[in-house]
Amino acid sequence: MAIRDNFSYNDMDEWLNGKRVTEIECLVPDLTGVARGKILPRVKFTEDRGMRLPEIVLGMTVTGNSPSDDDAFDRAISTTDRDMILKADPGTITMVPWAVDPTAQVIHDCYFSDGKLVDFAPRSVLRRVLKLYEKKGWKPLVAPELEFYLTAKNIDPDLPLAAPIGRSGRSETSRQVYSIDAVNEFDPLFEDIYDYCDMMGLDVDTLIHEIGAGQMEINFQHGEPLGLADKVFYFKRTLREAALKHDMYATFMAKPMAGEPGSAMHVHQSVVDAESGRNIFSNVDGSPSDLFRHYIGGLQKYMPSAMAIVAPYVNSYRRIVRHTAAPINLQWGVDNRTVGFRVPVSGSQDRRVENRVIGADANPYLALAVTLACGYLGIQEQLEPTPMVEGSAYKMKVELPQGLSEALTLLRGEDRLRDILGERFIDVYSAVKELEHQEFMTVISPWEREHLLLHV
Repeated sequence: MAIRDNFSYNDMDEWLNGKRVTEIECLVPDLTGVARGKILPRVKFTEDRGMRLPEIVLGMTVTGNSPSDDDAFDRAISTTDRDMILKADPGTITMVPWAVDPTAQVIHDCYFSDGKLVDFAPRSVLRRVLKLYEKKGWKPLVAPELEFYLTAKNIDPDLPLAAPIGRSGRSETSRQVYSIDAVNEFDPLFEDIYDYCDMMGLDVDTLIHEIGAGQMEINFQHGEPLGLADKVFYFKRTLREAALKHDMYATFMAKPMAGEPGSAMHVHQSVVDAESGRNIFSNVDGSPSDLFRHYIGGLQKYMPSAMAIVAPYVNSYRRIVRHTAAPINLQWGVDNRTVGFRVPVSGSQDRRVENRVIGADANPYLALAVTLACGYLGIQEQLEPTPMVEGSAYKMKVELPQGLSEALTLLRGEDRLRDILGERFIDVYSAVKELEHQEFMTVISPWEREHLLLHV
């Protein structure tokens, strides 16, 4: 379920001509989910052009730096800074709604000179996991729910963020969870967002106000993981642009404001038989299948080692706090939002599990790849989940890593995830995230100046 199904290069060419496109943004999602690439005039955009970018584009921190003294990183990414060859995925072609002139954007896959996919590119990692399901005759389906904050513009990073001012002329100061009126405060912005998404074919579903001041959530219709990852990638870019047009920021930071809940990317996931379309999580009589239990068992066993991918920044772990609408452990339960893995009440064909551990700041390609990998390993190893939690899991012990450094140690040490996601990807990703952690540790926070400067 790409943005445009079964689109060929010829179809894309006709589509571009029909839209009278004059420029094309050629995009590559990097490890952080940032759009890298080049902008070309329409006449220069051809199938045989062979556009190139250096490999290091996929080995940079969020600050734009790259590891310099990591042997595994140097083995994975050429020290000669060689090129990758970019090839457009025609099904991802869409317009850039905020552009002044008719402009299109299209996501590209990265290839080595021998024609093989660059295995540490985020889209390649997700494709690698999906092939495992394909070999079994299965199709995973996902439905992301993406939380984000709208904030007043903040050009000084030393100052805390604040809720934006809506049409009433006031900013939010109290909890407005599920409030329709609170969403309507930003009607002009959301009208633009829905118009943009319609133009792009993103097929977003419901919009709600979440718990935090200025915190919203957008839901996507369920579908094939690669297509949904593309849509989340596009949506993040679209929302930021729309917010700037209305003189505010939109952020997917996991914890942008002290005293407010964090933002997650909850992912509903199920698996169907590719031939029959039957949900393999249910038996013929409608009861939960062994495969369903094993899938949950896999999430429970392997998600701690995957945390560096689904909670990729130092800030990510500020969200994982007891009683803040975020899970602190690996428990599971039916219709229970205090657990890490929630099973919504549904019919047998719609049986699914919702991974509530993933942060909104996660790269959507990598987040979907690793949660599907954890479930797949559970099925392969026939893992049994722990007993279902009936009450609040917030009362139970913390089972998730409490910081990026701890999470990276677990990721590097988990051979099964390394096998499934790819050795070079793990080496590149871990080196980049360790450098980010080192960069963060050079910064002195206001808390340290306030409480340590004169007291220790």
